Amino acid sequence: MKKIKLFAILLFFSTALFAQDKPLTIENYYKLKWGHADEFIALWKKNHYPLLKKLQEKGDVLSIKAETPVLHSGEDTRWDFKVTLTFKTEHLALDYSIVDPYKKQLFPDQESYAKAEQQRFELVIAHWDVPVETIPLN
Repeated sequence: MKKIKLFAILLFFSTALFAQDKPLTIENYYKLKWGHADEFIALWKKNHYPLLKKLQEKGDVLSIKAETPVLHSGEDTRWDFKVTLTFKTEHLALDYSIVDPYKKQLFPDQESYAKAEQQRFELVIAHWDVPVETIPLN
């Protein structure tokens, strides 16, 4: 029992020591099936953006920015849609369940919501998230 308490205390203090309460920005990149970017973005705006807006209203997300490239690069480096999110803390950025309370509230027909989300992800060839930080230049 003493070992368990000691382990719990060490875990608590190591988590507190290394946990960051500073904001974290994550760039979310999507490479989509050719010709389906507009469909994906429309589904994203309909099904995911409202969840992010709720998080922003609550203060968990500080900013939301969406971008598409003007020109496409080579196939190996191509991305079609990028969302940049700045979370209030690193903990919130890495807690994927923070949108769960809003899913039923915003989308009472969970079956239709799940079907639309399935369609959205069927359009994705690749997806990657990149945590980034600003580097002071002075």
